[in-house]
Amino acid sequence: MKVSMEQSLIVRNIGELVTYNSTSESMQVLHNVEMLVSDGYIQEIGKDLYSPEFRVVDAGNVLITSGFVDPHTHPVFYGTRELEYEMRIMGKSYMEIAAAGGGIRSSVRSLRSADYNILKMKVRQRLDDFLQFGTTTIEAKSGYGLSPESELMSLQLLKDLADEHPLDIVRTFLGAHEYPDEYRDNPEGYIDLIIQQMLPKVAREKLADFCDVFCEEGVFSVRETRMVLEAAKFLGLGIRLHTEEFKPIGGVQLAAKLGAISADHLTAITEEGIEALIEGNIIPILLPATTFFLGSDHYAPGRKMWDKGLPVAIATDFNPGSSMTQSMPLVISIACLKLKLTPLEAIQAATYNAARSLVLEDRVGSLEKGKQADFVLWKFEKYQGIPYFLGYPSVQSVWKNGVLVWGSD
Repeated sequence: MKVSMEQSLIVRNIGELVTYNSTSESMQVLHNVEMLVSDGYIQEIGKDLYSPEFRVVDAGNVLITSGFVDPHTHPVFYGTRELEYEMRIMGKSYMEIAAAGGGIRSSVRSLRSADYNILKMKVRQRLDDFLQFGTTTIEAKSGYGLSPESELMSLQLLKDLADEHPLDIVRTFLGAHEYPDEYRDNPEGYIDLIIQQMLPKVAREKLADFCDVFCEEGVFSVRETRMVLEAAKFLGLGIRLHTEEFKPIGGVQLAAKLGAISADHLTAITEEGIEALIEGNIIPILLPATTFFLGSDHYAPGRKMWDKGLPVAIATDFNPGSSMTQSMPLVISIACLKLKLTPLEAIQAATYNAARSLVLEDRVGSLEKGKQADFVLWKFEKYQGIPYFLGYPSVQSVWKNGVLVWGSD
């Protein structure tokens, strides 16, 4: 159930408040401030605020940040894939496992045979779990159905849960995630199915805000990706791409030509690809936990992208095959260690920049007057603690629209 926005409160004894300031276009670390919240929105951040009718929340001199925005997740799946994890440890690659019938197609077979009520229960629990890591907004993709019935069901499930759950959920249609078993020898037929049947229904029933495609060697080619995304764009959906994860096949250049909002993964991006991101005003969403989970040492060039002025965002890529984590603090830790972002940059990438990638920066992603009161109280005082306390249960409480939704005050 969506949280009530009737509560008015004042948060006092804040040690550090870390946020992106849209006016100065920079991160800010504020000390000893107070935050006034009313009707679910931030009314004021400053010192010596006074409002006797507001409930007082004593922060106990700890750190407060905006709730995280996770702009790339795959929460609608049925079974997990622990055996593939062991196969990778024993030397099999992601693509070798996929070619042998594992990977995404394994999750497709599992979801298609799932009991709907059990599936909905599993997904609702995953939404609950996002909260405990400080995440208050997610982008959630379909993509484990790969048939009109299963893809529409996945998106409808997300739509129904969005009406019941505190999380803000942005839905993305990812019917072009892989070729299902029945179309392995007929890729053109599957693309026609997406364009002629799936996309029109998704758009007509307003089941998604975006369309995504896994543009990669062995999955959807640049030509095939263009066909799907042009159809989606014609129907009014925003477009995004998984691309350049394993090889630089030109997906980023296509994203620039089509006006995509984001290009995601990018571990194999070239200098030309980075320039295409800049020219196309595309937000790179980097997924360092995926690289870590797959046992690779080849990370996306986050430091280089940041230094070139790109608004780098980071995400969990939560999914059962290549990134079984919902922890944005863990992603921030890896982004600092492996992408070479500073803690403040990584926090910005997980909040304001991530919100930009979902076109939600006017509502979420920073603690500013007029924005939703989505914030996290931590168990420590300094923002560097988020990446420093690796794997530690460091979230004290999570507030959505000014209402406590996880933990205790």
